[in-house]
Amino acid sequence: MKKILITAGILGILAMAGCVKDDTVIIRPVITTTVSFQKNVVPLLTKNCAISGCHVSGGQTPNLTADKAYTSLVSGKLVDTGTPANSVLYLHLIGSLSPQMPMGASPNPGNIEAFVLAWVQQGAKNN
Repeated sequence: MKKILITAGILGILAMAGCVKDDTVIIRPVITTTVSFQKNVVPLLTKNCAISGCHVSGGQTPNLTADKAYTSLVSGKLVDTGTPANSVLYLHLIGSLSPQMPMGASPNPGNIEAFVLAWVQQGAKNN
């Protein structure tokens, strides 16, 4: 009886050792309410992107200060309302384009990815 239990235990350990994780699944939050560029997106851009040395006047393009963000994003062709998930802005935020933004910050501060994607999906309005 001991021999059977030991054999079963060894087989169980070997079976568990053979388990590997091949894929990482990323679950992104989804915004289902209307997103206002001025009320939802601009504060996130101001806090995380339009900071000294980054996306401000005289800094990196696009200029994401509150008064310039909309024009910079739309005229710079960084949003794609036809295929929102292919928007350059969104791809930088999720790390599909390098460098991942916001640079030097933890990924997805304030759910910026979800708000930007929802805003673009809703037509990228200056609302």
